[in-house]
Amino acid sequence: MELFMAVILVLLMLVAAVATLWLKNLLAAVAASSVVSLAVSVLFVLLRAPDVALTEAVVGAGLSG
Repeated sequence: MELFMAVILVLLMLVAAVATLWLKNLLAAVAASSVVSLAVSVLFVLLRAPDVALTEAVVGAGLSG
């Protein structure tokens, strides 16, 4: 089950990263970038690293968004 969730999160990250590169609207590109950061945070939670996940969520989605 954890492997399935990890694969889904990696696919979501890849799609959002490609969308960030291809989107013409800057606000949509920032939102897609925040989705990448959110997926990375959830992946860190699955890997049982909540401190790293919290840091990634704050820096990735909060500050860069």
